Amino acid sequence: MKRLPLLPTLVVGIAIAIMIGLGVWQLQRMAWKDALLKEYASASDQPAIAWPAVPDAGSLPLYRKSSVNCLTVTGWRSSSGRSGRGQAGWVHIASCSTGAEGPGAQVVAGWSSRPDDPVWSGGQVGGIIAPDSTHLIRLVAAPPVAGLDAVQPPSPEDIPNNHWAYAIQWFLFAAIAAVIYGVAVARRTRS
Repeated sequence: MKRLPLLPTLVVGIAIAIMIGLGVWQLQRMAWKDALLKEYASASDQPAIAWPAVPDAGSLPLYRKSSVNCLTVTGWRSSSGRSGRGQAGWVHIASCSTGAEGPGAQVVAGWSSRPDDPVWSGGQVGGIIAPDSTHLIRLVAAPPVAGLDAVQPPSPEDIPNNHWAYAIQWFLFAAIAAVIYGVAVARRTRS
């Protein structure tokens, strides 16, 4: 009977341990994400907060009510989005100067069927703080401004929590690696 190959067994053992560790990490992330989503879901019941002049990336006040005074609109960007009635079209986002320290504010002014920049020069606007991929946060105006229609309101339900599936995937990878290595070692010892 041949001996178990030391180096390949060590490498496969380490790989399996890493995959199991990644599965456990995904389970921990799932618990963290559940708590975060519960916090976001309860945010709509909390009182309005002042617009954060410089948002803290580690503790964003997402889905809270807030307001901002857009002194001047310094630029517009439009992206595809949905209206409050679910229609596809354009969401118009104003870059606002607020007169305070920091990056200013991004304000989702509203929705329209055309990508043309709306006519709005700024003013006081209230709404809900939502995530923004470029500027961390933005204010979704409620009600919309500049004669635009309402956009689909931001919701924590839109944030996926698929860490359970990732954990199962890593555990399956580890099991498959163990089975394949076991079969390879069994064939080697028979020959």
